[in-house]
Amino acid sequence: MLWLWLFISGLILVIISLFIKIHLLRKSAKEIECSFSERLLTDSNTLIDISSNDKRMRHLANEINIQLRKLRDERRKFQLGDLEVKAAMTNISHDLRTPLTAICGYLDLLEQEEKSETVNRYTAVIRNRTEMLKQLTEELFRYSVILASAEALKIEPVVINNILEESIASFYTALKEKQIVPKVSIPQKKVIRDLDRFALSRIFANLLNNAIKYSNGDLEVTLSENGEIRFINHASDLSEIEVGKLFDRFYTVNNAGNSTGLGLSISKALVEKMNGTISAEYHDGMLTICILFGL
Repeated sequence: MLWLWLFISGLILVIISLFIKIHLLRKSAKEIECSFSERLLTDSNTLIDISSNDKRMRHLANEINIQLRKLRDERRKFQLGDLEVKAAMTNISHDLRTPLTAICGYLDLLEQEEKSETVNRYTAVIRNRTEMLKQLTEELFRYSVILASAEALKIEPVVINNILEESIASFYTALKEKQIVPKVSIPQKKVIRDLDRFALSRIFANLLNNAIKYSNGDLEVTLSENGEIRFINHASDLSEIEVGKLFDRFYTVNNAGNSTGLGLSISKALVEKMNGTISAEYHDGMLTICILFGL
């Protein structure tokens, strides 16, 4: 009988020890989980440390720390490379502006001279291509400035209804040339958000330009009272893969025409700077670009 009690007591001690061990392992796993999530969200040099002395858990923490060091190094390389790219974009676009301005100036003088019909035709082609290059260079410069600028936007209460109406009105001629009659739905109630009005105008202008490029002849623009703006049009020349890359820097589809592929990238950068979200969807030939500015 005594032997049975000793056996039961020993078994109870083993069970208690196992429960304590499991509790400590769970605690260590939770510490690793929390520390890992924190390290991913912050650019901290602090590594994961746990209170447990268990060899396996400490080995796990050490292996994760090794990978965190590698991840931190790769992140720094990426950030450095991204900064270099932005600086190069700014410098290149800035350097291109000077010779382009000179070319345009000499073209102005040349157009004032007497010329043959053939020379006039050649000069018109040069003017067209020069203006195109100038436009693309300005777009590249604006994009590099937006990304590199550390200055905060001028945030103030903005009536989205008014900016959207003004933007659509300013594109009336361009839309008419493409025989696009936009269907516009804007609520009577003022939708007010804390935004930068000039940045918002730039976003709408880029999205309207995008609609002109890809639309099959239709465009629907809606503004909801919750701050959601949708640009919807048929775009049979696009594919789901292309739509997924519309916001990628420098990405252009085959029928994009004279574009650097920066318009939607600029819009995305500006929307995110104003704490909004922007996305693109493609179903049954319909392209929908949705922007949401929450309260």
